[in-house]
Amino acid sequence: MHKPSSPGDAEAISRRAFVSNSAAWTMTSLAAAQPIQADILSGAATNQATALPACPHPFLTPAESFNTVARGNPKPHTLTGKALVEARMTPETWRLEMTTDPQVEPPYVTQPARIQAPHTLKDGTALDLETLRELGKSHGVKFIKATQGLNIPEPLGQGLWEGVPLREVLKLCGKMKDVRRIYYRGFHNEDPEQIFQSSLSYTQAMETPPGGFPPMLAYRLNGQPITPLRGGPVRMIVPWAHGFKSIKWLQQFFLTNDYRANDTYALQNNDPESHLKTSAYVDPVPERMSASQPVTLTGKVISGLSGLKRVEYSLRRVAKDAQPQEDAERAQPEAVWKPCRIYPPPDWEQILPPDVRPHQLLGFDARTGQPREWPMRFGTGYWGITLHGLQAGVYEVRVRAVDGNGFAQPEPRPLRKSGGNAVEMQRFQLS
Repeated sequence: MHKPSSPGDAEAISRRAFVSNSAAWTMTSLAAAQPIQADILSGAATNQATALPACPHPFLTPAESFNTVARGNPKPHTLTGKALVEARMTPETWRLEMTTDPQVEPPYVTQPARIQAPHTLKDGTALDLETLRELGKSHGVKFIKATQGLNIPEPLGQGLWEGVPLREVLKLCGKMKDVRRIYYRGFHNEDPEQIFQSSLSYTQAMETPPGGFPPMLAYRLNGQPITPLRGGPVRMIVPWAHGFKSIKWLQQFFLTNDYRANDTYALQNNDPESHLKTSAYVDPVPERMSASQPVTLTGKVISGLSGLKRVEYSLRRVAKDAQPQEDAERAQPEAVWKPCRIYPPPDWEQILPPDVRPHQLLGFDARTGQPREWPMRFGTGYWGITLHGLQAGVYEVRVRAVDGNGFAQPEPRPLRKSGGNAVEMQRFQLS
């Protein structure tokens, strides 16, 4: 069984500053949480209604503004000209092979996987982009999904992805026997040490709950072809999973009878089946602000597999030279957590591509054109609070998400190798 390991490195791409078209909304300002002393608040000012500014983030991240994680030397998205063509990373040259893994490993794997119709470069049957797009005319799907790395501290971006469900592509292989998993690879040049792969079980590939988001081969992002920087021309998108499952520069499927998750990440002490967690993130806060002005805090929240019930914050004043304590429970064992406000859905007609209607998107009500839940499952929402009447001093603010089960972050998976999920803290000073 092929189980190569690739150390992998991350390349951070700076994001543009931009302002969303989301409508501004009004909220009642929230008093600072305990254990802050009551005398640091200035009375009636804490009860005034405050209109927050427009959400500081675009709901759909422009393709060039995603944070980028790339592996390889050179990194595939940096190829140009002849090298890009030879790598089959242009729309005209892209091909996808679908074959079986011939290896057996008695006594647990006694028969190799078999398929009726392999698709290979050698015999000229590898799938091309034109065929995939044609399949998309009758079986294509669209959905909004946030991208998040397993051990990366903030979401990489959120996009409208369009493509063909994996199950429809696998049907092109005809009858199958002894297939338990599908593992897949993207372009990695000729160096075996740079191979990076991920996998899904046959059931994950073929079965999706009604209205659910299937794993798919994506070829459009935000209404445009996917560029090499974002993993195009074609990449995997696994909606419930971290980014390592959504392999870029997709080129090979191997159908196997091996029962193990044969992801590269499985060989690097990671949980290869970890799914997106419900987690809140705090936008950078200026280190110094005026005590005479309200303090506005904003951030992002991902609604993971267990959904989102609310976002909460806690605030405390600390000594100027106090050492930050990252562990929320250790730093604030008796903290009072208060709710943040969630920004409402955007005007879909304003942010969707001209040829896409909200009724066409998975996760939306076909009659009303609105999401079935908010924030949307596997998507990013945004939160905000405005604090009034804080006196001069140094403050720490922490923000956490509470999922649909009532589990507060960092539960239920605080272990790093199943996905970083620490409660974020920002410190600021008022003077």
